[in-house]
Amino acid sequence: MAAAAAMVADEAERARGRRAALSFAAIAVVLGLPLWWRTTETYRAALPYAGIEGLGRLPFQLAVPVAVVFAPRSVPGDLPRPLPFTDVQEMDIAVNLRTRVTARYETVYRSTTAQEEAALDVATAQEADAGLHLLQDALLGALTVYVVPETSSLLPQGISVYVGKHRSALVRAGGGLATLRTRLQQLTQVMSFTSSSIAAALSDRLPDGQLGPDARRHLKSSLGYEITFSLLNPDPKSHTVDWDIEDAVNRYVRPVLDKLSLLANFSVDSQILYYAVLGVTPRFDKESSSFLLSAHSLPHVINPVEARLGSSAASLYPVLNFLLYVPERSHSPLYIQDKDGAPIYNVEAPASPQASLPLHVDVDMVRVMEVFLAQLRLLFGLSREELPPEFLLESPGNEGLADWELDRLLWTHTVENIATVSTTLTSLAQLLDKIGNIVIKDDVASEVYRAVATAQSAVDELAMGHLHSAFQASKEAVTSSERAFFDPSLLHLLYFPDDQKFAIYIPLFLPMAVPILLSLAKIVREARQQKKEPTKMD
Repeated sequence: MAAAAAMVADEAERARGRRAALSFAAIAVVLGLPLWWRTTETYRAALPYAGIEGLGRLPFQLAVPVAVVFAPRSVPGDLPRPLPFTDVQEMDIAVNLRTRVTARYETVYRSTTAQEEAALDVATAQEADAGLHLLQDALLGALTVYVVPETSSLLPQGISVYVGKHRSALVRAGGGLATLRTRLQQLTQVMSFTSSSIAAALSDRLPDGQLGPDARRHLKSSLGYEITFSLLNPDPKSHTVDWDIEDAVNRYVRPVLDKLSLLANFSVDSQILYYAVLGVTPRFDKESSSFLLSAHSLPHVINPVEARLGSSAASLYPVLNFLLYVPERSHSPLYIQDKDGAPIYNVEAPASPQASLPLHVDVDMVRVMEVFLAQLRLLFGLSREELPPEFLLESPGNEGLADWELDRLLWTHTVENIATVSTTLTSLAQLLDKIGNIVIKDDVASEVYRAVATAQSAVDELAMGHLHSAFQASKEAVTSSERAFFDPSLLHLLYFPDDQKFAIYIPLFLPMAVPILLSLAKIVREARQQKKEPTKMD
């Protein structure tokens, strides 16, 4: 009896142990694993991957509103129908197989109003341009072409096309509708955009070598630029340099930057660097008794000086450095020879050897700023192309920038901004797809959605000819895409591979899992033995 009672007690103890093991296992599987999975899973907000991929295939349609206004006695006799009427012409711009760009010129032909006739009844084209500007809508990207009689004295002798400082041009009548359309095509290329300028804006999508050297020189579109004017005085013991940079900036640079403020934010500062020497030794020319420096050696001159200019790594925007170098007394006078061998102004005539030191150098800021502004225009892609001799382009004057030149920048920068957003978001999507354990927060996802939506809006606005709103939408898209891409939570160093996760979790879970697994294995063995025992008794 005692033995039977002991066996019953032992069996009850083993049953209790099996139930406890099964309970622990059930709790670990039903509650532990889901809880661990939920608390350790990576939160990834949904992103518009289809929309991001679609940005790279969006067709660009650049609609340019053009008005052709005929003054009395200037209407061609071969017009297809009576005035007013509308004509639409399209031109494809080749970029690559995935990117389709179409220039759409929506031209309205009409007669002059009484106010426009009065504005044209002046002595010079400059006066007419100023008067017509007051009558025009301030619609960015829109062009107005006034056709004047062939005998009009507004245009100088031998000039058939006059491009003013604003968004209008004067064209001398003659030759019929075919000649007028040819001149209109030339004007739209000058005053809006060209195939090469749009191709340069989409340079990231072009094969290597397809762009010319001038296109590579242009600055990439940015939300802001920092301009620094530096005076380099390598020999302060010999030269005391006087440069009125503040007055020169306010007089020559500030009007240009005020005009460009629609395009980006600008900050201007200046500095004086002493003992900044050239990286090369100028060559002495006996014939001119001066030192010469060839233009192709300028990169070797800039590289040593660049370290003294200050680091641009801390800047959020591109930094443009304009340098004014006062040569050492031992290398004066110094001239830079361009590729044609012509000397470029650098210093005044040398002082006599008996002059007391330090010598006073008064910099001619007018000549200096002429060079700086010319270089600034080149950096923004505003170099004026060669035109037929019958074309006359009015100088922008103190503003340094014509209204239609600003429009040219807005066309190219809008297209470039949209392409930049597509590239940025595509890179971000590829990064997030490659590293699956990166957290995608809701604010990052909202910035991505906003970037996609505003980029698509910019494309739509371009197709409707709303250049200003298209550019503003493209800027917002760039801002949102950069905020998403550079969000601190997306740093790759914050995350590690899955095998490192296992290396962390196994030492924690293994001591707890081994007893449960051994108990389950024991239960399985006992269940198998119980099935075999009746067979042995038979």
